[in-house]
Amino acid sequence: MLDQGFQGLASSLGDDVIEECRGQLGAISWFKTDWQHSGAGTGFATWTTKKGVEIECVVKVPIGYREYHWTKRLGIVHEEDWERSETLSLPTPRVLAAGYELGGHDFAWMVMEKFKNPPLASSFDSSSLWEIFETAAEFQAAAVLEEFVDPSKKPAEPDWVGNLEKALGEIEAHDMEHGVRWGRAIERVLVEPSVFVDRWLGRSIDTWCHHDLHGNNAMRRVSHNPEVHGRCALIDLAMVAPGHWVEDAMYMERLYWGHEDRLCGVDPVETLGRCRGALGLPVDEDSSELADVRRVLMAGTCPNFLRTEGDQLYLNAALERLEHLLGVFLG
Repeated sequence: MLDQGFQGLASSLGDDVIEECRGQLGAISWFKTDWQHSGAGTGFATWTTKKGVEIECVVKVPIGYREYHWTKRLGIVHEEDWERSETLSLPTPRVLAAGYELGGHDFAWMVMEKFKNPPLASSFDSSSLWEIFETAAEFQAAAVLEEFVDPSKKPAEPDWVGNLEKALGEIEAHDMEHGVRWGRAIERVLVEPSVFVDRWLGRSIDTWCHHDLHGNNAMRRVSHNPEVHGRCALIDLAMVAPGHWVEDAMYMERLYWGHEDRLCGVDPVETLGRCRGALGLPVDEDSSELADVRRVLMAGTCPNFLRTEGDQLYLNAALERLEHLLGVFLG
């Protein structure tokens, strides 16, 4: 159900999108999901090719610069190539049309493929998890060929030392379970923060990372072509930015701390590394150590996010990792 203001904005911009598509885009049925908080609109429609073939599609307007940039750059295809094997193998959504202006205003818009299957998160098994990491590696390979990685464009780094110090205060303020253990562990990190912070800050920045890799952002295609039926694609490219490939693997892993059974025995770092290697992408010899450094920093700052990550199983798993890795690094 759309509120009146949202419906008016979507309808107004939708009319402009239809006009830009010169008769190939049909009426748009707008919807607003519970997790959409901006004024962005998403709707279903039908695209009619010049040969009269109808393609179910999704319209997004307005769309942020990074999502527009990467989705278009990696996914734009000619409609006559819509069902070709190479097109159906793209690691990102196929795009029919896009632009960065509507009615003389700077409103980016896009018409892209509609995925009929639910996200892979709805039916996790080892096979679907491997698909996600294979597609992540394919995305990273395609992105680095499309645009040179500029380390200066990486996201701002957290103040790791400041956040660790803040975590000590949060432990006391919330009377956290195992608070004494938490405090001792974090204080050990703060005694020699360079072991972790400097190592992390010195990582190679040579990959375009998705930075939001999880099962709800992975979609499986439906195709009549048996060679590519069921190929996976990553959606929501709004956070794509330079980084180290381990960051995407660790993002996925961290979501399941305390619920490791949901990963079906698949190790995100090892699996993404193997998928990258299969594509000829570089895989650092010390990637396992770098992942452990990241685990220490993420686990050590968990007390700062109790409102969003307060699940006790998650916190217990984070603490156990932190204590174990401190023993590995510091003895």
